[in-house]
Amino acid sequence: MTEVGTPADGPGAAAQVSSRVLTLPNVISAVRLLLVPVFAVLLLRGEDAWALGVLAFSGATDWLDGTLARRLGQQSRLGELLDPAADRLFILVTLVVLTARDVVPTGLLVAVVGRDLLLVVVLAVLMASHVGPLPVHVVGKSGTFALLYAFPLLLLAEWSGTVGLVAGVVGWAFAWWGMGLYWLAGGVYVWQAWTELRRRRATA
Repeated sequence: MTEVGTPADGPGAAAQVSSRVLTLPNVISAVRLLLVPVFAVLLLRGEDAWALGVLAFSGATDWLDGTLARRLGQQSRLGELLDPAADRLFILVTLVVLTARDVVPTGLLVAVVGRDLLLVVVLAVLMASHVGPLPVHVVGKSGTFALLYAFPLLLLAEWSGTVGLVAGVVGWAFAWWGMGLYWLAGGVYVWQAWTELRRRRATA
């Protein structure tokens, strides 16, 4: 979860976070980032059960770091970057492997990567204008969670029998719902960035 106390409705919420680096939630987020290459190797080696275990552990720590950040008052600017970075890397790694296995169409990979590249450009513009990264919006977090549920289920869909069939149906439902929210959140982020840049220019 994002290390902001509540999902932000606008750029002003970013003022609630600090510039602290060495905090317990940040350490947990860093561990999640370190697990991404482990997860990738397991997937590439076909050890899906272990890969799903790593993904489940990452999901649990995702909840833990956000909870600790709020309860300990350790919301930080670095945490706002590390947490969604870990989520997106897990999504990207899973999606690349599933695309290589022909489990999902290439268009889905292009849609996810395209949206993230768009936000990278927006973030670069914000940083160049001395505006920090905007807080993660509730829509974006919902879309990310949906995709984080979808891709492991699509991985399970390769199993034979009832488990694979049910996982496939539920997985694709999460995938399309998550993709819609993912792009909607991208539009919200672009709008927030544009609004904040206009406000700063007007103030200046």
